[in-house]
Amino acid sequence: MALYECVLIARQDISAAQAEQLGEQFAQIIRDNGGQVTKTEYWGLKTLTYKIKKNRKGHYTLFNVDAPAAAVLEMERNMGINEDVLRFLTLRVDALDANPSVMMQSRGERGDRGDRGDRGPRRFDDRGPRPPRRQEATVAEGENA
Repeated sequence: MALYECVLIARQDISAAQAEQLGEQFAQIIRDNGGQVTKTEYWGLKTLTYKIKKNRKGHYTLFNVDAPAAAVLEMERNMGINEDVLRFLTLRVDALDANPSVMMQSRGERGDRGDRGDRGPRRFDDRGPRPPRRQEATVAEGENA
């Protein structure tokens, strides 16, 4: 069987519980057709870059799927029919990652910028004192008045 990653975006009008139930419905379609869903991640309600079908936000869900192509086609067919699904994308991958996806990791785990390494401490007084104002600007204003 082939390995796939599938991300779907559901409408903003449904609740988080309904979005997870929608994900379970598509996972059941995969199971009924001889495949298995190895990982399901609900990424939450996120703002879309542009409006899709008059929606500004969407519930994102990721599936890692180990299934025959016919099962994935059936799942995609049902996603296309379902009114609550705005978009979906299924990609065939060489290996499935068992670790949490980048979307699920917190900022602290991904590595904060932390210290500045070999650049040394940050200095705010490295430019020295501010230079005096230029006199030409005030003289030119006085002539125009």
